[in-house]
Amino acid sequence: MRFSGQIPAHDLTYSDVFLTPSRSGIASRLAVDLAPDDGTGAGIPIVSANMNSVTGHRLAAVLARRGGLGVLPQDLPLQELDRAIRWVKEQPIAWDAPLEIRPEQTVREALALTPALVGAGVLVRDADGAELGAVPAERLATALPDARIGDLVAGGTASLDAEDLDGPRAAFDLMAEAGIEFALVRRHGRVVGALGRRSALRSTIYRPALDGSGRLRVAAAVGINGDVAGKARALAEAGVDVLVVDTAHGHQEGMLRALEQVSGLELGIPIVAGNIVTADGVRDLVSAGADILKVGVGPGAMCTTRMMTAVGRPQFSAVLETAEAARELGASVWADGGVRYPRDVALALAAGASSVMIGSWFAGTIEAPGALETDEDGRVFKQSWGMASTKAVHARFSRLDAYELARKELFAEGISSSRIYLDPLRPSVEDLLDMITSGVRSSFTYAGAATLPEFRERAVVGFQSAAGYEEGKALPVSW
Repeated sequence: MRFSGQIPAHDLTYSDVFLTPSRSGIASRLAVDLAPDDGTGAGIPIVSANMNSVTGHRLAAVLARRGGLGVLPQDLPLQELDRAIRWVKEQPIAWDAPLEIRPEQTVREALALTPALVGAGVLVRDADGAELGAVPAERLATALPDARIGDLVAGGTASLDAEDLDGPRAAFDLMAEAGIEFALVRRHGRVVGALGRRSALRSTIYRPALDGSGRLRVAAAVGINGDVAGKARALAEAGVDVLVVDTAHGHQEGMLRALEQVSGLELGIPIVAGNIVTADGVRDLVSAGADILKVGVGPGAMCTTRMMTAVGRPQFSAVLETAEAARELGASVWADGGVRYPRDVALALAAGASSVMIGSWFAGTIEAPGALETDEDGRVFKQSWGMASTKAVHARFSRLDAYELARKELFAEGISSSRIYLDPLRPSVEDLLDMITSGVRSSFTYAGAATLPEFRERAVVGFQSAAGYEEGKALPVSW
């Protein structure tokens, strides 16, 4: 990357900079390879944040199926983390895991799992596990909220035989020919998955992130206190592919001790550590055993660190400095937080990041943890909260006695409850991935880059005023 003008003396946010086009020989966005070069095995440079309201087993599996990497949060009990990792590893690659529901449950309960969307549905099983059929999700829009799901199962559910699906293009063609948007996938008569027509189409574009055994990849986080080595070893035994050692202030002695313990286990998987924002932090954490540095203090939508403590750093400059230091040491950087648009993802990659972590943006999706809720105006949302907030602190330290818990809650930071509304046009994390990767692929073509290393080398960055940033926004209404 190079700058097109005189570099300002002050640090820069993503809003302060832009990319200028260069001569390009890239004929198509689909000719671009977005795979990061950080050793994680991902196919796209997108990582979901290890926040309780962002990454659960369902989102992690969907993200990995499209080439990204989900990081399960460290606040989950070890047994739950173990179950979540093993669940992701058991999920199908070529189609989706069906959403299951009991016949006595209501439409309202089904809508807490999925909105009334074309191309989705719920599989109905009785208490003994016997399949009763499926209900297309769009049928939920016209049913009474208290209606039993079992009463909506009518006629034969469209099905595809797994043996007939010779790749995603064949699946798409079969569904298009039959005029169906959603179908169950069966093998020897047994339901093994579900498939929407758009999902089949996506499988022709995205390359899943798979481990050496052909299973979906997943990451998990550990904190820096307690038996860090024991937890790290247990996660590795469960099959985790990337381990994230995480704390708000990553450049501290506790982090260095934790990293030395984890790296000393020689687990054979990449170790991510953070958060930091300086080259000094990079050098110390890499020396202690980190392969990838998580960069960002205060840019997240749920984070109040900068306003509470004045600590942090504008994210573009933080990524730029740390990525340069990491490259010199053979390490990589994940840019964590501060992205609001696909442009910000592209700028983070141009600054040197190998992947970009996304939090609140993904919290408002169907696949994020928690039930879908509806406000008084009929808008669908999910609850989100910061990982240093009172809500998160209470969950993390609930086993402490009342006095110690109260002391920790007294100094909590961040937002404890926020409604993150689903975008009606992009309610799924897959919809957001389509938008983000489409923008980033176009950024690569403008720079004349076919791969991430080429983009990092060829990107030209300029500086802009607040007015210049506003000029680049589309008008939501006419003049």
